Amino acid sequence: MNNYTIEEVTQYIKENDVKFIRLAFCDIFGNMKNVSIMPSELDRAFKSGIPFDASAVRGFMDVEDSDLFLFPDPTTLQILPWRPSQGRVARFFCDIKMPDGAPFGGNGREILRRAIEKAKLLGYTVKIGTECEFYLFELDENGKPTRNTHDKAGYFDIAPLDKGETVRREICLTLEEMDMMPEMSHHEQGKGQHEVDFRYSEALTAADNLVNFKSVVKNIAARNGLYASFMPKPILEDSGSGLHINMSLFKDGVNVFDLSKSNLKNESGCFVAGIIAHIKEMSAFTNPLTNSYARLGEFSAPKYITWSHGNRSQLIRIPASYGEFKRMELRNPDPSCSPYLTFALLIHAGIDGITTGKVLSEPTNCNLFKADKKLLNTLPKMPDNLGEAIIVARASTFIPEVIPRDTFDRYLAEKEIEWQEYLDSKDKEYFEIEKYFERV
Repeated sequence: MNNYTIEEVTQYIKENDVKFIRLAFCDIFGNMKNVSIMPSELDRAFKSGIPFDASAVRGFMDVEDSDLFLFPDPTTLQILPWRPSQGRVARFFCDIKMPDGAPFGGNGREILRRAIEKAKLLGYTVKIGTECEFYLFELDENGKPTRNTHDKAGYFDIAPLDKGETVRREICLTLEEMDMMPEMSHHEQGKGQHEVDFRYSEALTAADNLVNFKSVVKNIAARNGLYASFMPKPILEDSGSGLHINMSLFKDGVNVFDLSKSNLKNESGCFVAGIIAHIKEMSAFTNPLTNSYARLGEFSAPKYITWSHGNRSQLIRIPASYGEFKRMELRNPDPSCSPYLTFALLIHAGIDGITTGKVLSEPTNCNLFKADKKLLNTLPKMPDNLGEAIIVARASTFIPEVIPRDTFDRYLAEKEIEWQEYLDSKDKEYFEIEKYFERV
């Protein structure tokens, strides 16, 4: 995130041949939306906002009370590198306000901003780095996505077996051009599956970056005659795509996260314990699709609510790391989630662990994919499906403290419709491909 002022942004737009400005925001499910305005309308956008029909955005408003306003955040200015260099296109992320100027309760950026402020009141800054997986598929002769993966390579393979090397390079260079910070990229375990990891940043920047990242990947893939899918489990017999979320705690600019094997009863332990205590009721948000639950418990994706040091079969692992890179890694979320709601819930859960002094359980130091069933039967586990996740979320008293009740109810109501559609479908795999493959 830059520190541009409105005046600096306005001057930049004039001096850099920007002809179109996209005002971007996300619905409550984390899907990016936008409207384009001409540069002559930017001053109006900053001062009084650009109105839109919020009843046409799933989960936002009803038709009888549907006006909302987009206010561009000047610190989020970005030029879209894949658009023409003459007559350039700029994009802002927007805050959303009611007609009376009050913040809109369904704006994920505002929900996350409140979580960040709560942590700061206790002296903490929660920093987040993401590891996001996706698949590349071939297009047919009509330019429509197929289910044929771009290559047959596997984990950390190289060209020519890895055919996505050039695409990943272009993705990372584009991200750098947009002032984002990819740390590494590689081929993942699945055929045609890839991963790009981001350096840690403050939570709101990390959420904006993840939304931007998905847009970049889809656009660069399309430029290369491919289709990128962030569907959690696009190929049932192959590895699912996860969103691993790395979190650390900073105080006075110093990373104080410390969960070494000899030091479990401290603020970091309480933070992790808070997330463990609330993770099941958050699953309808961290794993929001019917397809999300086909991934959990398969190909290194966690099923049980446990933690350990370094162990990739756990829900939470503590990577071997030092200094500013000490952190926890949460492994159950997938890329279909809203990063704003997910990060907000995780921050609140961790802070709840600290303020209530939650005690971290003992680590589960074994490979849960090969563990004895007697042990597995003693462990708490994630929901088996979206329907169960919705029931657990409905019973939560924690989530409505983070997500405004109206947005909470609208979100779950939409998910209940989705779950019923899935139950009513005769071919479950066909239903998920039709509903998610080209939308996620």
